[in-house]
Amino acid sequence: MNEKYYLTTAIAYASRKPHFGNTYEVIMSDAVARYQRALGKDVFFCTGTDEHGQKIENYATEAGVSPKEYVDRVAGEIRGVWDGMNSSYDYFIRTTDEPHVAAVQKIFRRFYEQGDIYKGAYEGWYCTPCESFFTETQAAGGICPDCGAPLKQAKEEAYFFKMSKYAPRLMQYIEDHPEFIQPELRKKEMVNNFLKAGLQDLCVSRTSFKWGIPVDFDPKHVIYVWVDALSNYITALGYDPDKSYEEQSERFKHYWPADVHIIGKDILRFHTIYWPIFLMALDLPLPKQVFGHPWFNFGADKMSKSKGNVIYADELAKHFSTDGVRYYALSEMPFASDGSITYEAVIKRYNMDLVNNLGNLVKRTLDMEKKYFDQVVPAPGAEEGTDGELKAACFKAFANLKTCMDDFHIADALSGIFEMLSRANKYIDETTPWALAKDEGNRARLGTVLYNLMEAIRWGAVMLAPFIPQTAEEILSELGTSKRGFETLTTFDGMTAGEKVGDSKVLFARVDEAKKLEEFAKIMEEQRAAVKKAEVPAEKPAGCAQIGIDDFSAVELRTAKVIACEPVPKAKKLLKLQLDLGYEQRQVVSGIAKWYTPEQLIGKKLIVVANLKPAVLCGVESNGMILASGEETVRVVFLDPETPLGERVH
Repeated sequence: MNEKYYLTTAIAYASRKPHFGNTYEVIMSDAVARYQRALGKDVFFCTGTDEHGQKIENYATEAGVSPKEYVDRVAGEIRGVWDGMNSSYDYFIRTTDEPHVAAVQKIFRRFYEQGDIYKGAYEGWYCTPCESFFTETQAAGGICPDCGAPLKQAKEEAYFFKMSKYAPRLMQYIEDHPEFIQPELRKKEMVNNFLKAGLQDLCVSRTSFKWGIPVDFDPKHVIYVWVDALSNYITALGYDPDKSYEEQSERFKHYWPADVHIIGKDILRFHTIYWPIFLMALDLPLPKQVFGHPWFNFGADKMSKSKGNVIYADELAKHFSTDGVRYYALSEMPFASDGSITYEAVIKRYNMDLVNNLGNLVKRTLDMEKKYFDQVVPAPGAEEGTDGELKAACFKAFANLKTCMDDFHIADALSGIFEMLSRANKYIDETTPWALAKDEGNRARLGTVLYNLMEAIRWGAVMLAPFIPQTAEEILSELGTSKRGFETLTTFDGMTAGEKVGDSKVLFARVDEAKKLEEFAKIMEEQRAAVKKAEVPAEKPAGCAQIGIDDFSAVELRTAKVIACEPVPKAKKLLKLQLDLGYEQRQVVSGIAKWYTPEQLIGKKLIVVANLKPAVLCGVESNGMILASGEETVRVVFLDPETPLGERVH
């Protein structure tokens, strides 16, 4: 039996259609799954949708439908996008599936019966978008440390999981398994910010809404999102908590533990702290690795419907093909830092790499093969000149592919393949087949050159199959070769002399940058217009107490300039600003890191509350507060560059 490989994505939240950044995860996971299959492994690739929670209940109410009707529509939309990206998942789980619901209820009951769960009441900071509670320490500045949204005080009866019971065991596991959390910097965040700080008992049920899996022995409670959603990784395999290991499904016994959970960096805490502890409580082995990938931003900004800067992968594919979208996503995402997408960047990458490098190489090689050898593969002769360099480039690219993919350095793996393709294009210029064809005495050499080019293309297509599978299949079909697996990349003789190749085709049509950018500009305008049209007129805040002029006069608002800015260590949403007020300089901490980078703030003039009592946020003293508007999207109030420093704002 082949070695197994079980990988999962985080299941997508069934609230809205996923944008390009959300879709990257399934594209990346699919590339990994296809690569592992190419190595000969028995792969089980699981993805799906997370369909419960307060947000979905609210969205359904707004849409005038039941929550189930709402998630049925959105889950179908998500699956359509995944299929449109040619993702080769083996199982698509929905948390509304009856087998999952039944298993989660049993898991919750087991936790309760073995003393891991107790009933209490929660009162603390709550983030509605994340559906998460936070301690006073975590809720610095009243801002969610995960998404940056404002937190609210909440209180309700709930069941709690005794996280501290398993924390020492988890700490030891992470220490003994350094590969468990990747990239390395993510591991440090989890250990230092959460485990070493001391784990609070986790709220695992809710009573303030109904759309969730009910606790079967206390039905006014619904099981909280993370017990529900995280359990999908084992319920998808048929896990039943009432059965012994020997009685579990064959699928579960074969594939568990997972080889890797591929998730976004924003939900790493839930997958590397809560999930392992739940598994320990179930007496199950932990996944071998959790990889927290970065995000895709639109340029330097986070994608947001409210900004009108959202790109959808399926819409992009209408302009650049599915493989064009897959290639951009996989080649432009760094290993540990956020990636960037703009329409200009997509066009340039598409024309440069796919049209010029890959597409032209394949077409002109097959055109020459047809012109000079009537599409019959010639027999190669003795190695001469730069033949060895081309072969070495192929072997190097394959070795690099295996090294990079084993560590999820996917962009680097692709870069190595395209360096090899560039070397093949250079080989054409060096050997000048068109010149060789003029002299019959060079026919054997011409045959060797074209054989080497077709073999290099074959190597490239085999290596590209996990990343751009449709294109790779098309190239291999044009070459007429049956040697399409990684096992054929050991010797440089995969093309068979005497066999015929097919006609060349245009793999990727060149995009007119100027015209295409005009199209995209119109799309962006339509997005922004739709956002503006959908904006609800601001309502007068309820319960706002009136103040007198004396109260207002007591607030000292002053103009200031940002002269330095940097992130606050261990606080993802806080920035530390150094302000010049003209008459003095001071330090202010603000929870705006989600919306602004330090570079966007340095040199800008703004308004600061200058007489606010000093506070310490995440160990950093803050002397004031800068003025900004909004909640879900925060906008700093910037001043005219000519505004003098230190002026009082009336």
